[in-house]
Amino acid sequence: MPFWSVREELSQTEKLRRSYYELLRDDLDQFVVQYALIDSYNNFSKKKIVYPFVEKRELKPRARIPDLEYEHHNSFLVIFSEETIPSAHKKYIRFFDVNKTTKTNLLQSKALPLSNKFDRDQKFMDFVHFNNFIKILLPIDYALLIQRDPASKAKNRYVLSHFHVRIDWPIADAAEDLAQRLRYISKDIYEKGEKCAEDIQKKFFEYYGLPVMVGGRRTAAIVAAQYMRRFQHITTVYAGSSESRALIRISERGVSKLVLIKLTAKEIDQIVKENNFAPLTFKNNYMIAQEGKAGIFILQVTYSNTNQARMPDDGKLRENQPDLNWLKVASQHILPKPFNGKYPPLSINVIYT
Repeated sequence: MPFWSVREELSQTEKLRRSYYELLRDDLDQFVVQYALIDSYNNFSKKKIVYPFVEKRELKPRARIPDLEYEHHNSFLVIFSEETIPSAHKKYIRFFDVNKTTKTNLLQSKALPLSNKFDRDQKFMDFVHFNNFIKILLPIDYALLIQRDPASKAKNRYVLSHFHVRIDWPIADAAEDLAQRLRYISKDIYEKGEKCAEDIQKKFFEYYGLPVMVGGRRTAAIVAAQYMRRFQHITTVYAGSSESRALIRISERGVSKLVLIKLTAKEIDQIVKENNFAPLTFKNNYMIAQEGKAGIFILQVTYSNTNQARMPDDGKLRENQPDLNWLKVASQHILPKPFNGKYPPLSINVIYT
């Protein structure tokens, strides 16, 4: 059973809200792809620095990523919640009056340029200039929180309610929560000894497609994603990483990574033929940039959990076997350019070729 309420379990009002949330999320997906990947590529181009493309091996489950930060690559963390997060959870998801997106707070933290005219409506997702507003706040440390506006009773409105949001739930607690759900432990992470506890924490990172004990926003992202599983509504977490050069997206559907890849002229010709495209149509709608005869494209890799990372059918306690994978590649797609609504993702296999 999923941890969130599926449509069949929702009231008609809740179904409408779910549909609206998903429409807004589709738009947010496009925006963060632009900011995380294409804008980052342009940052390198302006500096006349060669873009550090992700190698295929880095996209495999359990892959090790080079321990190197790229300062020109945009990094950020966004939590997008379908419902309003109850104030009782401020102990671990720290959103207070002091970090609400008010003009006073933003100017005090120097998050908002003094020259910027502050319109209180710009923090709502249905406002025409919302993307400009969130783009100003994305470089800020910690997370941005977008959630259902508690004041909007007549209709569903989503608001970028808080900035400088910290995720203060310990990694050990997050790993313990996951292991309990998957029935590897009954109560405590140390109930089977320190070695088992250490293995479970390693598996927690693997479950979300990260190398063991990475730091910064990516760790905060998976801890936030795990914490949000205690709610019945859905949440989407976006993490832009300057180390992995990827956009990590965690939702009720699982984990996906989006990166830029370079395809040769031969590979481009093959995709064009397989999908019955005119070469110019494909380049105009999918290619981000051209380097010589090669093209730059957006690759989305979607992962799924193996049986070891799913709730056992009988619900009984089981032993963790660290050598068994918890994650596998489910699909790979070349995406069209952001905000291109006409063309679909194209299935491709680049990781294992």
